[in-house]
Amino acid sequence: MSQELPDRLSCDPRSPHHNADLLERGVGIRFNGVERNDVEEYCVSEGWIRVAFGRSLDRRGRPMTIKLKGTVEPFLLELSS
Repeated sequence: MSQELPDRLSCDPRSPHHNADLLERGVGIRFNGVERNDVEEYCVSEGWIRVAFGRSLDRRGRPMTIKLKGTVEPFLLELSS
């Protein structure tokens, strides 16, 4: 299955960049050469990721996030049988 990954993807279902089918399949992120598993949102063309900042919550009860800039490389996770 060769599927083109989107330029921008978000884990938040309220976001217009959310794709539940793709997230269910499994997407990994390599940021500045290091594989990360705590990414909330990414954008390849602008070169940033959003990650949760500690256990702080915003006024709506969602995790506070920070934007980190660098090289973003998304990839599909392998299915384990």
